Amino acid sequence: MDWVRPRKFELALLVAIVGGLVFVLLTALERTREDVESSAVQTEVAALRVELLDRLTHRELYGGMVPDSRNPMLWVARRPAGYLGEIDTVPVEGGVWYFDRSRQALVYRFRSGRESCYKLVRGGEAPSALGQLSGIGLRQLGEVGKCVK
Repeated sequence: MDWVRPRKFELALLVAIVGGLVFVLLTALERTREDVESSAVQTEVAALRVELLDRLTHRELYGGMVPDSRNPMLWVARRPAGYLGEIDTVPVEGGVWYFDRSRQALVYRFRSGRESCYKLVRGGEAPSALGQLSGIGLRQLGEVGKCVK
């Protein structure tokens, strides 16, 4: 019977070690998922900037008007997956794009609840020419997770 007690202790120790390793692994996987989601948002914003440039180039070459809207999604032909449209309230679900009418900003709501906001700026509205495309720019508001008005 003496061999039973040490075996239970070894099993409990093994379960505690494996549990700790699983916790560390799940924490690292969650951070990685957030990093991948953030990279996808930045990629989508870069694609939107290219589409804005394409729209403005077409207008310069062939004429025509640009939309009066502050919603950059009305300027481009393709909408990102999960785009909800123009709304007045913050959606409950995460992993979605929407245009916030009150802030006049394009917002991505992360699955964690953080937000990344972008504002369409025209001409002299941007503090510098950096990031502007022929007088039109898509400027990030604040740092990721903290959108400012």
